[in-house]
Amino acid sequence: MSGQRGSGTGYADRFMRVQQAFITLGPGAHRLSAIAKAADLDDSTTGRMLTAGTYNGTFVRVDRGLYQLGSTVADLGLHALSEDKLSGGEATEVLRGLREATDSGLVFLYMRAPFGIAGRQCLDMAVGDSDLVELGMTPRDVLSVTRSLRTGASGRTILAYLPAQVQQRVAADPVPEEAGPGVIRDGDELLASLADIRDQGYALGREECMAKWNSVAAPVIWDGAIWGALLLLKPVDVMPEAPQRYVHATITAAARLSRLGGAWSVD
Repeated sequence: MSGQRGSGTGYADRFMRVQQAFITLGPGAHRLSAIAKAADLDDSTTGRMLTAGTYNGTFVRVDRGLYQLGSTVADLGLHALSEDKLSGGEATEVLRGLREATDSGLVFLYMRAPFGIAGRQCLDMAVGDSDLVELGMTPRDVLSVTRSLRTGASGRTILAYLPAQVQQRVAADPVPEEAGPGVIRDGDELLASLADIRDQGYALGREECMAKWNSVAAPVIWDGAIWGALLLLKPVDVMPEAPQRYVHATITAAARLSRLGGAWSVD
């Protein structure tokens, strides 16, 4: 292999091809030779890209000649596919279906923030005629601003499936000032909640992100890696405790979104 195949032969192109190789190879650690083959680069060039990437956390060297994607890196392949697979069409119908099944609940689809940020951002929503300003959110806040994984059922759901070192770092972060009165402030308690989420396959939020709103969230998982979370939001006076049918509907809808990504679903 020459390492010069294709129209883009610059450093950025080669670096992106190595990242894409991990997507092609799947989750876990891989040998340098396998990464080079998947990237269609020679071993020497691939080795230089991997070495450079270990300094910014893009890649992690887990053993001699064995590498995996860094824990702070969003899966760029999934991110690139997200707008095609989870915007509009069937995915939108899933969100609308969850809204209907939960008596006009507000439904948001969050994805892991790309490019190494331990956060989340909203990709789509089903809110009917609801005025987001009444919820204390502007469209820009919801759709464009990366939000902390430190707060909220959707944030904790995504965090629950990330590596332990990311969880520890997020748990040590300060609680955002705009968080609701029910936010989990103690780091140890936050970490314990993540184990519960993995055990039961969903998270419950009680006024975590904002006062007077409770929530249910379930993970969207592609190819064994966390992609994002589906969130149901309802007023406290309407949903003081989430009924089991709302929980089941949220889990089922998240599982359908997982299947749209060609991945396994969460039972």
